[in-house]
Amino acid sequence: MKSVFIAYDQAHHEAIIEILGHLSCRGFTAFGTVQGRGTFKGEPHYGTHAWPSLASAMIAVVDDEKARPLLDRLRALDEEKPRLGLRAFVWNVEDSI
Repeated sequence: MKSVFIAYDQAHHEAIIEILGHLSCRGFTAFGTVQGRGTFKGEPHYGTHAWPSLASAMIAVVDDEKARPLLDRLRALDEEKPRLGLRAFVWNVEDSI
């Protein structure tokens, strides 16, 4: 199993839910509103007067073979709207209940 952590502009939320559904990735937890700043380009997401946009985050645990297609779809979404911001990271899941 793989754990995919996704940090993204709130505008991407419905598209990410749709991608997960299309790939039959049922298990995920969305963290709602989070704040942050990307490592490369883009504007901070602080929810302040100066930086009003906000981000969201999600973690999905998927079968090994679904991790690559999920990352590919997320990369395509990010490339469609690069100014919004989207990052995804994959970790191995050692155990679960």
